[in-house]
Amino acid sequence: MNAQQIVLNARPEGMPSKSDFSMIDAELPAIKAGEFLVKNLWMSVDPYMRGRMIDRESYIAPFALGEVLEGGAIGEIIESNHADFPVGAKVNSMNGWRSHYITDGRDHTLLPQTPLCESHFLGVLGMPGMTAWTGLNRIAELKQGETLFVSAASGAVGSVVCQLGLLMGAKVIASVGSDEKAEALSAMGVEQVINYKTTANLSAALSAAAPQGVDVYFENVGGEHLAAALDNMNDHGRIAVCGMISQYNDTAPTQGPSNLAYIIMKKLKIEGFIVSEHWQHYGEFSQQMGQWLASGQVKAEQTIYEGLEQAPAAFIGLFEGKNRGKMVVKLA
Repeated sequence: MNAQQIVLNARPEGMPSKSDFSMIDAELPAIKAGEFLVKNLWMSVDPYMRGRMIDRESYIAPFALGEVLEGGAIGEIIESNHADFPVGAKVNSMNGWRSHYITDGRDHTLLPQTPLCESHFLGVLGMPGMTAWTGLNRIAELKQGETLFVSAASGAVGSVVCQLGLLMGAKVIASVGSDEKAEALSAMGVEQVINYKTTANLSAALSAAAPQGVDVYFENVGGEHLAAALDNMNDHGRIAVCGMISQYNDTAPTQGPSNLAYIIMKKLKIEGFIVSEHWQHYGEFSQQMGQWLASGQVKAEQTIYEGLEQAPAAFIGLFEGKNRGKMVVKLA
């Protein structure tokens, strides 16, 4: 049978464009003993993928030109010669950016029976949700009554950080890039939301929203947001560094904030983290998150593009602010 696949044509310079990607057809062989055939139903696009499009050493290998891209995906087994992976079962893998594939099941996880939408295992019950939970609980150690500032607060990670912060008894201040996104977070119970695109001075806006100062900053953006957070952090504040999306498409080194001395003066703790290094705690996270979702205490927002051919547009949309919650592509 034929499988549709998306490959990387060229390494983007600055903002990625659709011409950096191509969709090709590939003939799949018959499955062998110990293998099964998967039809992908959903795939994820995530900001970290931009880093893998650069040919440089990092915590994960770069994508190769002309090769099929990779990313989180949920698929259904439609043919199987593997006793542990029966036909009809749903699996979680890193074999996104393709319609079908054959595998021996290594690095695949069977999805549990659940009334929840399967795509949530790419979002609030997957890597983004786990990132939010890890950053607040294991990195920043947020405490009840503290003030939490969240950048990119309407994104896949940030929207979960805001909701978990509220559940943990914190005062939550969020930064987003549109009034629509601000209204959505306010409806979730976030007390103060700043539209940074219409704010002349982000540091002053944060000071007005948090006159008592900021105890924990969940960093998704970098640049001006990091500088504003440093201005307003309380002594012994903690910064969990998850991402710096404002810099991912830069073509030259970005100048750092001019107020880094506050790290010393305020005795701040700043720690970057990669969620895969904390995956041994996924069981604890998924049990808690499943309960919060079932009770309605956490809501899972998604932005859905339809069709594999729309995957590049969905990916580019991450850097254009087109998503609320998790950006996913529905393949079938």
